[in-house]
Amino acid sequence: MSNARKTGLAFAAIACLLLIIGFAQSWNVALGILNLCLISAVMALGVNMQWGYAGLLNVGVMGFAALGGMSAVLVSQAPIAEAWDASWGRLLLAAICFLATIGAALFCYRRLAPGRQRTLALTCVILIGLALTRHFLDPAISAIEAIEPARTGFLGGMGLPIIFSWIIGGFVAAGIAWCIGKVALGLRADYLAIATLGISEIIIAVLKNEDWLTRGVKNVTGLARPVPYEVNLQASTWFIDIMRWWHSGSLAGLSEIEQQQALKQFVIDGSSIFVKFCYTGLFAGVLIVILALSVRALNSPWGRMMRAIRDNEIAAGAMGKDVTRRHLEIFVIGSAVIGIAGAMLTTLDGQFTPTSYQPLRYTFLIWVMVIVGGSGNNMGSVLGGFLIWLVWIEAEPVGVWLMQAGTGWLDENNAVRVHLIENAQHMRLFFMGLVLLLVMRFSPGGILPEVVRKQH
Repeated sequence: MSNARKTGLAFAAIACLLLIIGFAQSWNVALGILNLCLISAVMALGVNMQWGYAGLLNVGVMGFAALGGMSAVLVSQAPIAEAWDASWGRLLLAAICFLATIGAALFCYRRLAPGRQRTLALTCVILIGLALTRHFLDPAISAIEAIEPARTGFLGGMGLPIIFSWIIGGFVAAGIAWCIGKVALGLRADYLAIATLGISEIIIAVLKNEDWLTRGVKNVTGLARPVPYEVNLQASTWFIDIMRWWHSGSLAGLSEIEQQQALKQFVIDGSSIFVKFCYTGLFAGVLIVILALSVRALNSPWGRMMRAIRDNEIAAGAMGKDVTRRHLEIFVIGSAVIGIAGAMLTTLDGQFTPTSYQPLRYTFLIWVMVIVGGSGNNMGSVLGGFLIWLVWIEAEPVGVWLMQAGTGWLDENNAVRVHLIENAQHMRLFFMGLVLLLVMRFSPGGILPEVVRKQH
């Protein structure tokens, strides 16, 4: 079977599953899953760039996603004027001290010869610089967090439309990735995995504890939307007219009072579906743009060079390729894509909750998407994002149904039956392992393996 046909059949199967969910459960559920599948596909594309293109084992996916979520807060939230008034002077001095410390450390590193003298100078510069920075920063933080801590207690943001955070989130994640890459990309693959996981935990720990920046575990809720609010749609004449026209057949045989009651419910249900459709359009647009750029990059000379480095770093280096620089490039680009996905996820949720970023759990999920879909194949990563998220979400209701059907012959109060039904949500781990096992057994390269084109 050709790769194009296999791709078409795979995505047709995903579409059929979404349609089944829409008819069997509800279209709200189906569209909600679709939106999360689109975000997951974007995140899987970012990981695939790092692993599938260059063989970089990044286990810090959730850290970069959290940076994207943080960007959504810093971009969309209105600035807290009282907090800025109480702290801007000290914050400015702390920033100057911090930048001066970096500059002095770089000066010492470049001007002094390696040895004890440079080590001692760097140690003194860093310790003194950090002490001065904290001297000004700590009182500023205390002043910020004292401003109505139950409602604000942080600086706020720039008050811009939240959709800009998708771009800013990519740049923030890319900047942090550059700093990490300059230090960690020289490590061996297993050490790189440990380093990225540790850095991810550090990022999330900072976001949890620095209340002045993102309110920490108090969370930021009610973020602005790039799409209409349901309550506004329900009060809009044009939307009510559309719902009346769409459900005209169902309303035709009802009395006037019954028509009003039925139309009200149709408008409520339709507004939620319309909002999810708007999100679908935005997320699909981002996914298509990133996918098109990814395919174009992979098929370019740069993409062929990246795969050559992945397959044999020593040979590529002998051919004059700067392996470390190329690794840094792809690490930054992949992290930027993950940051965009993180900002999209926070936009969809309408809130930023640092405690929900669990590095081991969700990083594993994204990696399963890449492996099952097909490492090194962009369409495979998108397929994996859709398939694995569908399995992850639907495993619980399917598990409950299986437990109820399998224990139907037992009494309703039977201890075994009650225990199995109450713990059916854990079936998602079983299903996830089953999917991964089957794919690895029958298609080790993933459902859509990487296509290697021979150059003539």
